[in-house]
Amino acid sequence: MPETTHVVCPDCQGINRVPGNRLGADPRCGKCHARLFAAQPVSLDTRTFDRHLQRGDLPLLVDFWADWCGPCKMMAPHFAAAAERLEPQVRLAKVDTQANPALAERYAIRSIPSLVLFRDGREVARQAGAMDTRSIVAWVEGARAA
Repeated sequence: MPETTHVVCPDCQGINRVPGNRLGADPRCGKCHARLFAAQPVSLDTRTFDRHLQRGDLPLLVDFWADWCGPCKMMAPHFAAAAERLEPQVRLAKVDTQANPALAERYAIRSIPSLVLFRDGREVARQAGAMDTRSIVAWVEGARAA
């Protein structure tokens, strides 16, 4: 882990420099004092997506989903449980493709749910279809190790 990690606040979108050895110590935002990690996915939209992707140092796992999608609804609690296991090493986020079609188009999302893992602002892995918690965690850990 780097000496200092830039973490985007899920509440105010402020950029926080967190010492690498303090990521797991419940760090708070220096601007709004909200918890930087709440063990739950962050909802992103067109306005906030690029900030997390480009300014945060953590790998970003995005669940592209829609409210009308049955498999998306089935996977939602598993994705939330994966956040509990993967944070603070990975930021988990959800993008509603119905509300944010430009993001879905930019990343050529053809089926949902689709998980996309980004590192250093670039896509490094993609998986379509619903998965359970164990499978999500194993897939992310495998992709991070590659």
